Formats: sequence, structure tokens, C-alpha cells
Amino acid sequence: MSVHPDVEDLLRIVPAENRGEERIDWRAAEAALGTRLPSDYMSFMDTCGVGDIAELVILPPLSIDVPHLSDCHIGSVSEGLRWVWEEEGGVPGVSAGPEAVLPWGTGCNANEMAWLMTDADPNKWPVVAWRRQVSYGESRWAIFDCGMVKFLTRMMLAEFDECPLGDASLWGRPGVFVSWREQRRRLVAGLDPLTGEPNPYAEMFPIFDE
Repeated sequence: MSVHPDVEDLLRIVPAENRGEERIDWRAAEAALGTRLPSDYMSFMDTCGVGDIAELVILPPLSIDVPHLSDCHIGSVSEGLRWVWEEEGGVPGVSAGPEAVLPWGTGCNANEMAWLMTDADPNKWPVVAWRRQVSYGESRWAIFDCGMVKFLTRMMLAEFDECPLGDASLWGRPGVFVSWREQRRRLVAGLDPLTGEPNPYAEMFPIFDE
């Protein structure tokens, strides 16, 4: 399968030498989640594997066998994010119910990112974000008329009118992609999982392969 053009654009600004080697069974994943998934997301996972861009976690569709991360996936966090949507009323002016929210990202100081499944074609789903830090009186939920990968690219190139999250760590600052498996290797080796630099506390809190 060719690489999605939005993924090609993202990889022009995001170093991704430390990719994973997962081969996701997309038919099984979509069956388990009960929905088709956007092609840019699947292409991203097929190209980069499962991992993070700086401190932004891109959720895999299902569990993968990395210690302490097996419960971090779309299927495991959907219920909690849908509960937040229902409690807070979602994006102002958007009538979709909580069942339309499907998470794909988390992190950057506890922000949450999802698709809003408002179309039969998943490639037309907009992104919605729950922002932990917002101005007084502003909704924590916001909607963006683009797909997941384009959302990431536009954020890191500062192409929105303002930072789309309640954290500016990736606003106008492209991050580096590091797979979960490489992060685990670094932890066991006493290195910082995201930078690969020596961890000064590694000897105090050693981590071993399980």
C-alpha cells in the first residue's frame, strides 16, 4: 500500500528514524472497534508503527505487547472520553452524541484528541480535541475540519489561527517520532525514552526487561 500523501507531508517535518515494526491486522481492528478507520491513520501506523511524537501519544487501535502500555489503545480509552463528552456537552453547537467520539491521541499535558464520526466515510471525520487548559468561559472541546495527520502537521507548523491544544509544546515545533519498542529499549538501557540521552536517575530506578 502506498503512503498516504498527508503522511508524506508529516514525515517531511517529523524525524521518524526510530519507527516500530508492528503489522496491524486492520480487518480485525475495525471489527473489534465496530467501525472503519481513516486511511491517513492506517497509513501512519503502517509507516511509523506504534509510538509517540514527543509527548503526544498516537493510540493504536488495539493492545500491543509492550510492557505497561498494553492497556493504552483506542478500545481502552473510548468509554472515558465519551463520558467526558456527555458530561460537558461536547463542542458547542455540535449535536453529535458521545457514541460519535473515537479517540486517537492523548498527552501533551493531558489533552485528548479524537475523531467525530459524523459521516459514513471515515476519511471525512473531523478532529475534536479536549483541552485541559483553556481561557475562562471557553469550552474545553473544539472541532477542526481536517483529518488526524493533517491536524498534527498543521499544529506543528502553526497553521491554525491559534494553538489547537491547551499545551504549546508542539505548537510551531515539530517533534520526533519514537516507537514504543524503542522507548522501552532505551528505558532498559538507562536512557531517556524520548531523547535517547543518559538518564541521571537510571541507577536509582533501574528498569528490566519482562
